[in-house]
Amino acid sequence: MAGTPGTPRVLRAMNDRAALDLLVAHGPLTRTRLGELTGLSKPTASQLLTRLETAGLVRRTGSVTGRPGPSAQLYEIDPGVAHVAALAVDPEGITALVADIAGTVAGEHRVHPREGRETAELVAQAVDGALAEAGLGRDALRHTVIGTPGALDPRTGVLRYAPHLPGWQSRTLRGELTAALGTPVVIENDVNLAAVAEQHAGAAQGCGDYVLVWADDGVGAAVVLGGRLLRGATGGAGEIGYMPLPGAPLARGGDDATAGPDGGGGFQMLVSSSAVVALARSHGIEARTAHEALARAAELPGAGDDVFAELGRRLATGLAAVVAVVDPALVVLSGAVCRAGGERLRAMAEAELTGLALPRPELRLSAVEGRPILTGALRTALAAARETAFDTA
Repeated sequence: MAGTPGTPRVLRAMNDRAALDLLVAHGPLTRTRLGELTGLSKPTASQLLTRLETAGLVRRTGSVTGRPGPSAQLYEIDPGVAHVAALAVDPEGITALVADIAGTVAGEHRVHPREGRETAELVAQAVDGALAEAGLGRDALRHTVIGTPGALDPRTGVLRYAPHLPGWQSRTLRGELTAALGTPVVIENDVNLAAVAEQHAGAAQGCGDYVLVWADDGVGAAVVLGGRLLRGATGGAGEIGYMPLPGAPLARGGDDATAGPDGGGGFQMLVSSSAVVALARSHGIEARTAHEALARAAELPGAGDDVFAELGRRLATGLAAVVAVVDPALVVLSGAVCRAGGERLRAMAEAELTGLALPRPELRLSAVEGRPILTGALRTALAAARETAFDTA
């Protein structure tokens, strides 16, 4: 079937969006440079910028000097067009960021659970605190993304695989949050968001088929195939903490909080932060955290070498099961345990994996600095907000 020719209005909207995306990616640009990047003529690029400036989407921001001829005017996205909220939830509290449409963080606030406080009330308090720091009201928000352990079952709307988050299992939670904040709300698995961050500005840039394995207090994975996150029928794709493996007790309780720490079992019992502390202790190394345990192990020949060797074997055993099913081109190792183990742990896991699975994916450490879950939530919220804010059709 022949394609339908684009109307002038549709073509203008496509050019507008391309220009706005370039301004987001590159920062301030001159009319000439924008024309070069879009392939538009100078008159067309000039008309486009005038149109976007009139619509309040771009603004002038200084000029380029220091070269022959008249100075060239610079244009940038008007950051006040819209703002988004990105949140990360853990058993100890909720952290909220507020950023403008260009991605600059303007405010941050953290709240801790309190007896008798409803979940929607705590989320609203976190967002309001970040908005207050940014000097904004709720009317500035366009979209909200919340990263949580577990996954929202698309059939029931219930957050599953996260029994350690009391108050988050309501069937009407997303509606309550939308009403409390006054924006569309997306609740996304935290490890999926870490994978988004990795694809945007980390170790998975340019890769469409990869798995991110997260080893921290909890253990999970995000599976990306053909550039898209795999969520599964109940949202539970990647819940590899429950995966049965040799040497670990089975998790038989599902969402039951009695099924091991955080409702996990299997792989989680082998490579979580608490498992690493216990492993180090069994070799005579006392530590309170996985980071401390592996730091001490790295400085201690003999017992420390044994800790790394055993942890590398455990990690590779779990990776082999995932790789055998998914066959990704890349596995990204993230979370507190993988960061603490660093290149030494990565290399050991890679060597062990060679003998356990036929596929040979590349193993890389996470390259996202700071807080990958919040970074992924922010990227997801910005993408959604720009779809509506940048629509000039």
